[in-house]
Amino acid sequence: MADWVVLGLIAVLVLLLLLTVFGFMVYSGLFTEVVVSAGTPPIRSITLAYKFRVGPYGESGQLFTESCSISPKLCSISVYYDNPITVLPEKCRYAVGRILSEGEEKPSEEMIQLFQKFGFKIFSFPAPSHVVMATFPFTTPLSIHLAVNRVHPALDTYIKERKLCAYPRLEIYKGDQIHFLCPLARQWDFYVPEMKEIERKSRAAVAEAEDAQTDITGADTLSETSSISLEATTDSRETSVATSILSPFTAGHGRDETDNRSEHSYSESGASGSSFEELDLEVSGDGDSSAALPSELSYTEDQESMKTKWTKEPIALEKERGEE
Repeated sequence: MADWVVLGLIAVLVLLLLLTVFGFMVYSGLFTEVVVSAGTPPIRSITLAYKFRVGPYGESGQLFTESCSISPKLCSISVYYDNPITVLPEKCRYAVGRILSEGEEKPSEEMIQLFQKFGFKIFSFPAPSHVVMATFPFTTPLSIHLAVNRVHPALDTYIKERKLCAYPRLEIYKGDQIHFLCPLARQWDFYVPEMKEIERKSRAAVAEAEDAQTDITGADTLSETSSISLEATTDSRETSVATSILSPFTAGHGRDETDNRSEHSYSESGASGSSFEELDLEVSGDGDSSAALPSELSYTEDQESMKTKWTKEPIALEKERGEE
């Protein structure tokens, strides 16, 4: 009889423990509906003290703990610049810190000096005007883990379905709410100086590589065009025949191939996560290049131009005309 009583008490305690854990998870936001929308967030311009890191996002908790220990009453903020699904964890870039002031309020000099003493840097973000946003309860430490696993997938789905260009990811821990923000405009303003410097170096390296590739392919094109022009001048009959053969292709295939290249460039720029301003520039750039393509290019030469820039080919063609 005593054994049954003991087993009954154990079962009741286990049941109460499970109910307590379940209630704790519900209170932390387990069943909270995640609503994603686009518009103006309830966040003003902010001045923050932050530290920038490159590495797995899971290690950001150390910076949260460090910044919170300096001033527990301030709100936390984090900015994540890379998608951990497509970027290796050790290459992910992020910034974590505390919000020193909002709106027109100025941060106190004492607080600035205190954070700078521990290696934090000071920077300001403007008030975001148009963002993709969502909120999640911040009632317990478990709320953070639930939010990461529920809100970010919802943001990804919303942005992908509407083909939006929203980045980086901001998390602001304010009161009993976690605000998730993805700017739709002026994304560059939400890059801390370290991140801007990395982006500048990366773009400069890409530009140098493209210029080098352009010079190589341009030289090859010039040499091929020169050899063709020399062969053409040796026999006027062969030149006439070659011209009559090339002319049907220049009228039709040149424009078709150019239009395909323009659409391909536009789709790549839209999928690369660039800002709206950059997309507009790329669209207008493709339009100008389509209008400026020389109609004298043959079908074979135009196929080669799909892979490289053709800016040097019109010069070679003008030289060829002069020789003829």
